[in-house]
This record gives sequence, structure tokens and C-alpha cells, in this order.
Amino acid sequence: MGKLGLTFEKMDVMLTLPKMGFMDFIEIILIAVLVYYVIKWIKNTRAWVIVKGLIVLLAAWMLASVLNFDVILWIFSNTIGVGIIAIIILFQPELRKVLEQLGTKKIWALGVFNDTKEKEVFSETTVNELVRGTFELARAKTGALIVIEQEVVLSEYAQTGIAIDGIVTSQLLINIFEHNTPLHDGAVIVRGNRVVSATCYLPLSDNMRLSKELGTRHRAGVGISEATDSFTIIVSEETGRVSIARGGSLIYNVDGDFLRTKLMELRKEEEVEKKIPFAKGRRKK
Repeated sequence: MGKLGLTFEKMDVMLTLPKMGFMDFIEIILIAVLVYYVIKWIKNTRAWVIVKGLIVLLAAWMLASVLNFDVILWIFSNTIGVGIIAIIILFQPELRKVLEQLGTKKIWALGVFNDTKEKEVFSETTVNELVRGTFELARAKTGALIVIEQEVVLSEYAQTGIAIDGIVTSQLLINIFEHNTPLHDGAVIVRGNRVVSATCYLPLSDNMRLSKELGTRHRAGVGISEATDSFTIIVSEETGRVSIARGGSLIYNVDGDFLRTKLMELRKEEEVEKKIPFAKGRRKK
């Protein structure tokens, strides 16, 4: 009985929780809220893709620890310092943006503490308007660059342009890209069923495999598809041909049926992701 009593005493000691005061609970809540909004902010930037890669590396490290893979653990332990520096470099644009807005007292502009509305899935009507507008522009040989936002939020690029916030229609797209108008230069960003902004600046692709005949508009379309998971429609001003870019790949000279099919596939993917959150990140490239 003596040993049994001692065992129960040890168990009582092990199960005893530390005393926590009112301020401790407040501190825990504040940390939880901060972590939640930091994760929410990261998810709305390009950094989310990098974070998912880091999660994969963390899972690999845990698996190596369980299986006692000494060499792999040695590699992880000796590269962690370099890894931290690499993370800072990779997150540099996002970190700079946060610090700049903190310095100018625009923390609310980050959107971290603002609850955004759930993103709507673009409708079949929007698909038809996009196809109609694209090929009206193509027939007139009017250059156009239309970026359709997906999981990665494109606010960073939308802020470089002029806010529109209008329902997607073929007439609106034609008017935006009409020659000699203030909005014709740059890209249009579409979110759900609305045109968010126009005259947006996009990163240019440095892919050397792209044809030298392709101009800045096509390189910008491929560039944004490399940096994000967006779907981009490009209309050539010289030839009137329509191309699409996604995942860093360019499909040149597509027709209306092909474009409609791709947009409908995109719409179905968004519907699946809305119903099944775990389906995110499993898109076809």
C-alpha cells in the first residue's frame, strides 16, 4: 500500500496544473488572437504558398525524428540558421509592407483585423461575359490582360491600379481596354463576379523558354501566374490572338470554346474548395 500511495501522490503532482490568474488568461487570449490574425494575414498573401512548403519540411523533420534518421536530422540541424535567413529573404516584401504601414500608423490598412467577406465563386454568366468580351477585343485587335484571382489574394497588385469594383460584363471590359482611354494600359483584376481594379502593374516573367516574339503583355501574364495561382487571359494587340496563362505555363492561340471550358473547370474547382476546405492547394496546374 505504501508504494501504491506513493504512486498516486506522484500522479497527483503530475496532474496538478499551475496556478493561473486573471491576467494569465488575458495574456493567453491576446496571444491566441494575435496568432490567428497573423495566420489569416499570411493566408491572404503570396507567403501562404511558402508557409505550406515550410509545413511540409516540418512534417519531414518530425518523421525523421520518429524514425531516427540521423543524417537527415544532422542536415536539418546544420541548415536551420541558413533557413531562418532564407525565410526572412523570402518574406521580405510582406515584412516590408507590414513595417511600412506600422510606421505610418496604418495598421488597419493591412486588413489583418478586418473580417473580409467570403469570396464568391464567379457565375456562369461571368464566364460568358469574359469569353464574349475577350473575343470582341480580339476581333478588334485590342490588347488586353485579364487576371482572375484564385486562392492567393491579389490585393498587392490591385493597389497598383485604379479601383473599379464593377460587375464583370463584356461592355465594361471593352471600355476599359479601348485605345486612348485612361484605363487601357495595364491589367484588369477580377475577383469573383466583379472587376476589382484596372491599369494594374504585374511582375514580368524571366522564363527564357518563352518565345522572343511575345511582348510585355504576355510576359506579364505568365509572370503573375508564376507568382500566384491566378488564371490570366491575354489578348495580343498585334495579332488579335487569345492566350491563357496558369502555373507559369502559356497556352497560345486558344478559341472561345477552349477558353469557356477552362473557365468552367476553374469555376468547378472553386465550388469544390468552398464545400471541401481540405481540397485547397490540390488544383490542377
